[in-house]
Amino acid sequence: MVYVFLADGFEIIEALAPVDMLRRAKIDVKTVGVSSEIVTSSCGVGVKCDMTIDEFDFYDVEAVVLPGGMPGTLNLENSSAVQKVIDNANNTNAFICAICAAPSILGHKGLLSGKKAVCFPGFENSLEGSEPCSEYVVTDGKFITAKGAGVCIDFGLEIVKQLRGGELSDEIRKSIQSR
Repeated sequence: MVYVFLADGFEIIEALAPVDMLRRAKIDVKTVGVSSEIVTSSCGVGVKCDMTIDEFDFYDVEAVVLPGGMPGTLNLENSSAVQKVIDNANNTNAFICAICAAPSILGHKGLLSGKKAVCFPGFENSLEGSEPCSEYVVTDGKFITAKGAGVCIDFGLEIVKQLRGGELSDEIRKSIQSR
């Protein structure tokens, strides 16, 4: 199961485009509201989540996804429950996926040290100890990072690729006529 964590102020397409790609791949995915069942995006759209963080159980996690946006990224980082999820994912084989400003959360925890990573321009100093890259989406080990909203479909397809293989990811890309 893949869990996408939504906090008030999240960037809507950075959350929902990966959800769409994962569902097209028939990968089980749930959205998790950090503050409540209905979370408001940075552009004011309310999204009803599949569950709240109080209902979250780590037993079946293949990947966690942290969308960016402001103040969504700060709200994710300030949640002790989200911090515990990241720690648990880091201690297992689960992928930790972050886009836009959200890779800064992983950088502040020191998880990207020695890893290739990307983020929204201007947040690079928060990727403490990481190796800078020019790519839009980067996978290094169990970490998948992406620059921002402009590559959210590529980000979602990279998660599909890492979980179920490149053939399925390519098939989905062709079916949506992306690039």
